[in-house]
Amino acid sequence: MHRLAIFASGSGTNAENIILNFRNEPQIEVSCICTNRADAYVLERARQHKISSFVFSREAFYNSDSVLIYLKNNEIDWIILAGFLWLIPTYLINSFQDRIINIHPALLPKYGGKGMFGNHVHQSVIDHKEAVSGITIHLVNHEYDKGTIIFQATCTVDPSDTAESLASKVHQLEYEYYPKIIEEEILRGTTNRGQRTRDEGQGTSKKEK
Repeated sequence: MHRLAIFASGSGTNAENIILNFRNEPQIEVSCICTNRADAYVLERARQHKISSFVFSREAFYNSDSVLIYLKNNEIDWIILAGFLWLIPTYLINSFQDRIINIHPALLPKYGGKGMFGNHVHQSVIDHKEAVSGITIHLVNHEYDKGTIIFQATCTVDPSDTAESLASKVHQLEYEYYPKIIEEEILRGTTNRGQRTRDEGQGTSKKEK
């Protein structure tokens, strides 16, 4: 059994989608929800699904081993980021090497980095008159949005799109693909890892090794 910890900072819609996806999965389970905000609605979602939760401060996250101890005590194998906004510290990256997965609401390497989250990303995509946007699922390293890309899926950006309407398109890609790619990555392990891209407009996909 692969045990997941989901890290989230907000309402937790992606977190709940992942919880529901793995509810009856015999090889993968969501074991806990970790958040840096005591008022995050993701905690209510955890309560509703009877999943344990852990709230930590910035001081605890960056200057103590309390988060790592909690993860080890819960026998966590993978960390899944679902709207978690803080940079992951080195001690967690070293302890979960190639076992931390994030989703970004744009096509990296463009529109990534510190401060690029939520509607900031979508507005930047629109301002630069991009024809497509999408999601990037990637492993996490020591820099924001710079880890190995696992998967990308695209959607069109229409001239009439606003940051809100583009966000809605991107959310649909997140809900459709994030749990699937998490499952594939975990069950495949570290073998045959490569980048896959799905173009929603043309319905094509490719895998590179």
